[in-house]
Parts: sequence; structure tokens; C-alpha cells
Amino acid sequence: MLQHSFLARIDLRGDALPEGPALRDLLPRADFDVAAALEKVRPICEDVHHRGDAALIDFAERFDGVRLDRVRVPAAALGRALEELDPAVRAALEESIRRARLVHRAQRRDTHTTQVVPGGTVTEKWVPVDRVGLYAPGGRSVYPSSVIMNVVPAQEAGVPSLALASPAQADFGGLPHPTILAACALLGVDEVYAAGGATAVAMFAYGTESCPPANMVTGPGNIWVAAAKRYFTGRIGIDAEAGPTEIAILADSTADPVHVASDLISQAEHDPLAAAVLVTDSGDLADAVEKELQTQVAATRHIDDRIVPALKGHQSAIVLVDGVDEGLRVVDAYGAEHLEIQTADAAAVAGRVRNAGAVFVGPWSPVSLGDYAAGSNHVLPTGGCACHSSGLSVQSFLRGIHIVDYTEDALAEVAHHVVTLAEAEDLPAHGAAIKARFGWKVPEDK
Repeated sequence: MLQHSFLARIDLRGDALPEGPALRDLLPRADFDVAAALEKVRPICEDVHHRGDAALIDFAERFDGVRLDRVRVPAAALGRALEELDPAVRAALEESIRRARLVHRAQRRDTHTTQVVPGGTVTEKWVPVDRVGLYAPGGRSVYPSSVIMNVVPAQEAGVPSLALASPAQADFGGLPHPTILAACALLGVDEVYAAGGATAVAMFAYGTESCPPANMVTGPGNIWVAAAKRYFTGRIGIDAEAGPTEIAILADSTADPVHVASDLISQAEHDPLAAAVLVTDSGDLADAVEKELQTQVAATRHIDDRIVPALKGHQSAIVLVDGVDEGLRVVDAYGAEHLEIQTADAAAVAGRVRNAGAVFVGPWSPVSLGDYAAGSNHVLPTGGCACHSSGLSVQSFLRGIHIVDYTEDALAEVAHHVVTLAEAEDLPAHGAAIKARFGWKVPEDK
């Protein structure tokens, strides 16, 4: 058994908690320097711009250790991957897809017309993005669940053109992982590319001989994916610059330390930079969780390369607070990607949370459920961005367009206000555009 403690402790008991940024600065966070990575991905992106598929093939050999004949995955490979998929895995993917569709279909937006005045209406219609490039990581782990979380909301939004990229795998002849391909086949996505990291984002942003350019790129990834998204901001739409995964658990003395420890470990196994944070007003629970970590970590996989570095990293900690109210202030300041509430009356406490990518209520709603089969989306804001951003949804793929339709009488009624405001902003031509419609004499207010 491992004989060292894992989580550092931050004791915020006794004194009044600071406000705003001062409280955030006391909380742990992973180092994730996208700005530094930006300079390294710039030449990669521009090489894809200038050499297209040839650059993608060269980078697959350099980064993934395999020489590709072509970047696009043949349709036969998708069908074969589905045919050879373990029946239990297929059943689990199909159930995950079914539940995700239920939740995301309810997010669709309807066209709505508002009559502002008689003869004057503003209609808001929702139009899907024309083409989206979706990214599924393929580094330390394979993520068919991320295929589902990206594809389902895009399909439910009505996006007419979807393409997916995932890194080439030397073990599979240069194709993406077969479970990724099988998930694409289940979802009806037949345009799939063997491209990873920044090269995949560049392929979608610029387009190549085999891949038309996309209007938007979504999907989680490493720091190179985040940096490439930042590089192309303005040229394409993005979902977010996703950082390392995070779990925060707000728990009191009623929580089961076995559950809490297992949930912290479940996120730590993603990446050595993954953050695992327990916020509690119970010192006894903190001690019991630490003891459970000793036992459970020793019995799992990925100990040395992911879990121990993540738990012992400065991004992870046990934060001690005076009570649940103070704990709520802490988790709101932290703005976790995943937030579990394991307290007495967990539903009421969860209802008071303001900042989180997703909230998991009580002992029977672990983050692992949300990762795969709750029906919710697991592409969520990280790095504290939950205070201003949402997770991936149908809305992510829709654009709201206002349609303004006024009659002559309706414009006449408000014309003098428009002219007044135009002159107040020293934009007389704006007012002149109104006056020209009424023989240069603005109608008086009725």
C-alpha cells in the first residue's frame, strides 16, 4: 500500500473568506500556458495551410509514428470497425447515444416573432452552422464518448455537414482507433480524417485537398489543440480552449469517503495535470478520504503516469471550510468543470450553485455517469471558465438571426427617435437614411 498522503490541504477555516479574485487566487489550478504553446503551433498550422494533405501526412509520421497513404478514412474501414466492435461496447454506445439525443433534442430553438408595434416585428430565427469539424482525442486514452458528445448536439442542431478528426494510430495501420471509427459509423458520420492535435484544427480551418474548410471546430484536446483554436479564433468558431479536466466535490460529514475518493481518482486518471479538489467542512471526512485514496489508488491502473502526479500536483487539494455556505462560495469561485454535491439535502445545495460546467447531485450521480450515459454533455468549460461559459449543446451550433420588418407607418412612429439618437452619436448619415424615406421631413411623434 502507498504510504504517503496525496492531497495538499488548504485551510480556509476561522477567518472570513475573501471576495472575488482574492478567493480564486487561494484555490489550486493546473498550469496551462496556451500563449506559450501558440508560438509552437503557428508554423505547424501554416505548413498545413501551404501544403495541405502532404503536411498532414508528414506530421502524422512525425507525431504519431506512422506514414499515411491518405488522410481521409475509407468508408470500408468505418463499416469494418462497427462490424468488429465488441457487442457490449456497441450496446453501451447505443444507449449513450439514445440518452444524449433525448437531452439535446429538447434544446432545439424555435423561430419566434415579436410584434414591437403594430406593423413592426422582429423575428429571431435559428440557423445551424453550415459545416463543423469535430475533434476526438486519441492520446493517453481513446474517447468514443467524445465522438457522441460532439456529434449528437451538432446533428440535433441540424448542421448539414459534419466531419470528424482523430489522431492516426500506428497500431491500427494509420487509422484512428477502431472504437472511434465504430462510434462514427453508429452516428452516421462518414467523413472521418486521421489527423491529430493542431494539424487537425488547421485542416478544418484552412481546408486541404481532401477536406473542405469548416466554419467551426469543437471538441476536447490537449494544449496543442487549445493553442490551435486560439490561433484560428476569428477565422473559425470554436467551442472553448479546453484545459485539463477538473473535478470539485463539495461534501460534508454525511458523504461516504469511499465514493468521494473513487470520484477524485476517476478524474485523476485522465491526465497528470487533471485537478481533483475536495471542499469540506469535515476534518474527519478529509482524513477518511485520504485513507481511502491510499487503498484505492494502490488497486487501480495508471498510478505512476497519471493518478499520483495528478493527486499530488499543485492543482489538487483538500480545501477545509467552516460550513456548507462557505463551501458554496469556494466552489463558485473555483468554477469547476465537474462539481459533485455530496451533502445533506444535496439537491437544495446544488440549486444554489452558480458556477460549474455540470453539477452532479448526491451519491448516485457521479461524474463518471455524466462522462458516458447521463444524457448530459461532457464537453464542459475548464480553468474557471464556467463563470462565463457553458458546455457544448445544440445552442453551440446555432446562430440567431434577427429579421426586422417594419411598415411605413411603423417606421414613421419612431423616426424622430432614430434621428435624435443618430445626431447624438454624431452620425448624421444614419438620420439622413430615415429622412430620405419621408421627403427629408421627419414625422412628428403621434
